[in-house]
Amino acid sequence: MPTLTYIEFNGTEHTVNAEPGISVMRGAIDNGVPGIDADCGGECSCATCHVIVNDEWMDAVGRPGEDEEAMLDLNPEREANSRLSCQIEVSDALDGLVVKLPEFQM
Repeated sequence: MPTLTYIEFNGTEHTVNAEPGISVMRGAIDNGVPGIDADCGGECSCATCHVIVNDEWMDAVGRPGEDEEAMLDLNPEREANSRLSCQIEVSDALDGLVVKLPEFQM
C-alpha cells in the first residue's frame, strides 16, 4: 500500500497508507489529516484540497487538467507545483509522495 506524507503549513508531518485508486485528498480525509477541507467532496469544483507537490514528484503526479487549472487559477497561494489533491490518483508509483499544505484553503 503506498505511503503518502502530508506536511502542514506549520511543519507537522502526517504519513499515511492509502489504497491505490483513491485520491490523495481521500487519503488525507480518511486518515484525519488536518488542512484539507475538500468542500466539494472531490468533484474539482472548488480549491479546498490544494496541495503543493514536492518538485521531485511532479513528473509522477503530472500536470493539472483544464478544469483543475481553472480552479487553481482562483487561488492566490498557487505555486508552479500546485495541484488539487482530489485530482491525483494514488498508485504504487506514488509510494513515498510528499505534499505540502498551504496556510489556508480557499
